Amino acid sequence: MQLRIFTEPQDGASYDDLLAVAQATERLGFDAFFRSDHYLAMNGDGLPGPSDAWTSLAGLARETSTIKLGTLVSSVTYRHPGILAIQVAQVDQMSGGRAELGLGTGWFAAEHAAYGIPFPPKRFGLLEEQLEIVTGLWSTPLGGTYSFEGEHYQLIDSPALPKPIQSPVPVIVGGSGAKRTPALAARFATEFNIPFAEFDSIAAQFGRVRAACEAIERDPDSLVYSAALVVAVGSDEREFARRAAAIGREPEELRRHGIAGTASEAIDSIGALRESGVERLYLQVLDLGDLEHLDFIAADIAPHLTSH
Repeated sequence: MQLRIFTEPQDGASYDDLLAVAQATERLGFDAFFRSDHYLAMNGDGLPGPSDAWTSLAGLARETSTIKLGTLVSSVTYRHPGILAIQVAQVDQMSGGRAELGLGTGWFAAEHAAYGIPFPPKRFGLLEEQLEIVTGLWSTPLGGTYSFEGEHYQLIDSPALPKPIQSPVPVIVGGSGAKRTPALAARFATEFNIPFAEFDSIAAQFGRVRAACEAIERDPDSLVYSAALVVAVGSDEREFARRAAAIGREPEELRRHGIAGTASEAIDSIGALRESGVERLYLQVLDLGDLEHLDFIAADIAPHLTSH
């Protein structure tokens, strides 16, 4: 089971806070540092204010060496697809080929209102066209041009530059939709992610994605199947309860909906996820000042997953 660290900086984090977590992520042997892409706090005062996802990832690209860096997920409402393709390709270059793009429809209407970002009621068509454009720009041969005529976007004779180092850049599509989301993942994604789902619903959603792949004659095993869940663990009940309180969550609720409790409980939960088909797990770390939490996961949980 591959473990990644996933953060929510909109709730209150400076770039230096993110840098400390990203460098700990790398030092401790986790596979990747991911962040949400939001502009308004959902918990707390959000100080010192939001950071732009791809701006901060560009900085981290130069201050880390091995971990993957990406978003879970960027919203199609924030950036035109041509600009997004340039930003991600540049971060991929700056990191030596470590960028990954999670892309979704967006959902948080209040942040759009707060910063004057249009929020159309129907956004799935935007997502479909953006995925086609971004991947199309990256895959256009050097010296060629890319054009696109869609309902929402039109590109005419784009030089399709710059090129990322990776070919292809990993693209993550996710969600719980029963038909359109699996179909979109089958067409465009290298990874399918199911975020914050009930444990017993995960296998069925993966099955829908596999069926969508088969429907277009794509090998279902060519995708990575992942999940994102909140994490709060400790060496004993007291330490776990302290970490739960620090993020404003009840211990028993966390046990039902996340990777929570003692190390043995977390190992059992991750084992159950593996049985459901999860190959990669994003651990949502909500207290970015508690780097000892990452130390504990790396020392007391991660080493036991390969044999569990």
